[in-house]
Parts: sequence; structure tokens; C-alpha cells
Amino acid sequence: MTETYKNYLLLNSLSVYRGILGRSVLKGYRGLLAASGGKPEEFLSAYGSFYSLLCERGVCDKLAYTITRAALFDENNFTLAAAAGETDSLSDTVIDAVKNDYNIIKSLCSLEAETILREYSAKFPEAEYVIQTLPRYTLGSPVSEFDGDLDINKLSDFHKHNGCGLFARYKAFIWRDGDIRPVEHPDKISMDCFTGYEIQRNKVVENTKAFLSGKSCNNCLLYGDMGTGKSSTVKAIGNEFRKDGLRIVEMPKERLMDFPVLVDKIASLPLKFIVFIDDLSFRHQDQSYTSLKAVLEGGLAARPKNALIYATSNRRHLVKESWQDRDTDDIHRNDNMQETLSLSDRFGLAVCYQNPSKQEYLDIVFSLAEEAGLKMSEKELELGAERFALGRGGRSPRCARQYVDSLG
Repeated sequence: MTETYKNYLLLNSLSVYRGILGRSVLKGYRGLLAASGGKPEEFLSAYGSFYSLLCERGVCDKLAYTITRAALFDENNFTLAAAAGETDSLSDTVIDAVKNDYNIIKSLCSLEAETILREYSAKFPEAEYVIQTLPRYTLGSPVSEFDGDLDINKLSDFHKHNGCGLFARYKAFIWRDGDIRPVEHPDKISMDCFTGYEIQRNKVVENTKAFLSGKSCNNCLLYGDMGTGKSSTVKAIGNEFRKDGLRIVEMPKERLMDFPVLVDKIASLPLKFIVFIDDLSFRHQDQSYTSLKAVLEGGLAARPKNALIYATSNRRHLVKESWQDRDTDDIHRNDNMQETLSLSDRFGLAVCYQNPSKQEYLDIVFSLAEEAGLKMSEKELELGAERFALGRGGRSPRCARQYVDSLG
């Protein structure tokens, strides 16, 4: 039996990690191995298609990494149990199947392109003149969790901290078309990117840490002036605590009525989620307003224990009011006012972000300029920053960032 055919049989016998056969590279690899017993035109076509796929994915020099990464991010009964810290509940039979699949994956990662082509050429010498001209992909190194002999504890620890499936592969998501979709290129902002607002940011960070450690915590409303870093704080927290099992799902305000569906999808997952609602405000108490009130407190489809809601808004009370709204013929006018204020009151933690003072604004400018490597005196920066803020209608961290970017 050739090495090629042996690996083809092994690949088809995957059990616990069988889900990786649905990945595009594994599909192409399987097709190539299957074609090794067919006619030259079928084999050469399969090889060309597979190599083209590897080039498209940018992995023609790291096939072993691609295969093992697919396995590392697979969602199956073992990875789900590991993510929940419950591998002890799995039977010995399942663990043995994991070990067998691990060895199969390792074998696939050691099958060189040269071996496949040499074995086929020996079977069909007439194809050798073409085979000699074919490009060779290389294996490279597997991911560290699949490097060497199987270490169940090492593999389990990865999933305990990173989850599995979609939530191990990505860290940020958005609710779209009734499902959780990954954000392919999330904002990489970190906690080190901020200057000022330490008190406000620390409140949100401490609340998040309490959430991750299973302690008492609150839904959080970050409100105040525009451009002060409210949304950036939430995104930076998502990046900072990803390694601790935190994921962010952004939910558009107009889809808040879908919250019970979102709850059903994340409630049983062994990860912690922040449901992020950006730029939240209402012109009146519409359906979204009522839906969010029910979500925060009092609804049948309450938020699960593994989820918190973080919302940002330029308004403390979230609902736009006018004096006309207060001049109403409602007999119980106070009740109407209480209803308007009741939503913001349901956020257990409300953090105010106000525009900086002149000196705070300049401190942010100086810090960003130093970070950008600008060779300007503080006097020059101050004059330019003040003119820039005047043209933008006021000082803010966002304005400081835009000014420094304009100098680059």
C-alpha cells in the first residue's frame, strides 16, 4: 500500500474531528488523494486544482499549519467539552477517538508532495514528464498544539481559554440577518492607545473583570460627548480580554427585537459575551426601546449569565425629549416622565465621558504626537491643535487624533 493511499483511507476514517473535511483545503486534499488511483488526466487536474487553492489561500508553503489550524478551530464534542472545562465527563472511548484522529492529522501533515507525485509516477510512468514540471507545495510546521505527541491537557487548555469553532477563530462578531457573523478585520485598538479618562475606563475594566471571574457585575452605559472614546473603550476591552474567553457581539439598535434569538445562540456556550450596542438613542419610545427594557430587566427572555450589555450613547437618558413632550394632556404626567427615564435607569453602571479641558486636550495631542514621532515643539502643536479644534467645533480625543493624523 502506498503512503498516499494509506493517508486517503486514514483521512476518510476521521470521527471526532470529521468536521474538518468540510474545510476547503481539506476538501481539495481529499480530492487529490482520491485521484491518486485514477487516470493521469484526473490526477493532474486534482493536483493543479489543489495547488491553485493553496496559492489562493496563501498557504502553499504551510500545509501542515493549515490542516492543524482547521482541527484546532473545529467544533466537536471534545472541543466543546474542553471549552467548558468538562473533559473529565467524556468517556474513554471518546478520548481514544480523539487520540486516533490526532495521529491521523499528524500523518496527513507529514505526507510530502514529492511522495505523492513519486508514487503516482511509479504507477503511471507515462505521466512522469508532466509530473516533473509540477510545482511542489511544502508542509511547514503545524500549530503548536498539534506539534509532537498528543498532550490532552495542552489541547484542552487552549479550548478552555479560546473556545472552539467560530468563537475560537474570531474575536469580534456582529448580529446580521438573524445570525452571529464574524468580523473579519476588527479594530485592533488596545488599552495602551488611550491618554486620559483613566477613571472612566477603569470602572468599565473592573466591571468586565468581575464579569469574567463570575462576580457581581452590571450592564454598562457609556454616555457623554461625542469623540471621547466610549466605543473605543469597549473595543479595546474586547481585545484585552479575548485571552480570558471574552467575545463581543455588536447588535444594531434596530435589531434589538432579535435579542431572544441571540440569547438562544450564546446561552449554552462556554464563553463570556459582551453584547455591544453603539450610539444608542431613541426619538420616542418605539419597539426597540421596549425590547431593550425587557432585555435589561423584566423580560421572559432575560440575558444569560454569560452575557452583559455594553451600550454607548451621547445622551444620558437615551430618549430625545422636547418641551413639547412635557406639555402633554397625559393625566399622569409624572408617570410618563418616569417611563422615559426608565431605560437608562436599568443600566447598573453608567459612566460619563465629557469633553476634555484645554490642558487635557493638549496632553492627548502631545502624547499622540510623541507616539507618531513628530518633531514639533509643544508650542507649535498647541497652536495648531487649538486652530484645528476651533474648526471642528470643540476639543475631544477624536479631534486630537485627527489633528495628529493630519500632520503625518
